[in-house]
Amino acid sequence: MKLLSSYFWWTYERGSVHFDVMVTLILLFLFVSPHYIDYGARPVANVPLRDSEVLVKEAGTSGQKNRFIYEIRAGGGSGSPNASQTESERVAAIMRTVEPISGEVTLDHYEPVMDGKGKVVAYDAWVLR
Repeated sequence: MKLLSSYFWWTYERGSVHFDVMVTLILLFLFVSPHYIDYGARPVANVPLRDSEVLVKEAGTSGQKNRFIYEIRAGGGSGSPNASQTESERVAAIMRTVEPISGEVTLDHYEPVMDGKGKVVAYDAWVLR
């Protein structure tokens, strides 16, 4: 009981065997526990903060053309794409957003970006230029 009490109150001097055991147990917990315990931590989607912002990422090449991914926030103004639009209206809204930035481009395809609740918050558009 005295040993457990001294471990709990951390009474051992630095450099002693018991101190090293406690530090080792703490480090083991920190590095091993995420493999066995689901802490619910998930990466946050990298969505533009404002309707006027567009995130552009390079996505390699396709034949002789460069491929880019444009992430466009959904449902902002009247010109931005949203889930209530038809397919052709959504494609037109994506092109209206991308072409002033990049000039004449070809839309390869697009996919919705969902938040944790399943709501569409943005669209990733693969564009060839």
